[in-house]
Amino acid sequence: MPASSEGPATAGRLQNTEPPATAEPPATAEPPATAEPPATAEPPARAERAVILPKHLHARPAGLIAQAAARYPQTTIEIVADGRRADARSILAVMALGAVAGSEVLVRTAGAQADGATATVVAILTAAED
Repeated sequence: MPASSEGPATAGRLQNTEPPATAEPPATAEPPATAEPPATAEPPARAERAVILPKHLHARPAGLIAQAAARYPQTTIEIVADGRRADARSILAVMALGAVAGSEVLVRTAGAQADGATATVVAILTAAED
């Protein structure tokens, strides 16, 4: 009888040596986390303060406000004057408010450091002209 081409060497190459994959997750797997915050989480802190400007809100104080706002990345800081709103991080938006000396300006903040951010911006707005 002729020798078979499917000898023990060929049969060994065709066999799958990896263990079979299981479709079930391991018994120690934890349930997936939910996207909801815990029930005890407090809403973000908010602060609001109105000030009367002793000077015009021009480029220099607007720049100082934008720099100060950048130090509070987790806090939203908004300045409102005559019904117009501006993101305190934008020098141009703050200048575009057109607030002049004697105008009432409202500083609104929300976030982890709302009180500190409000105090910083109010200090800049109420500082005497250099």
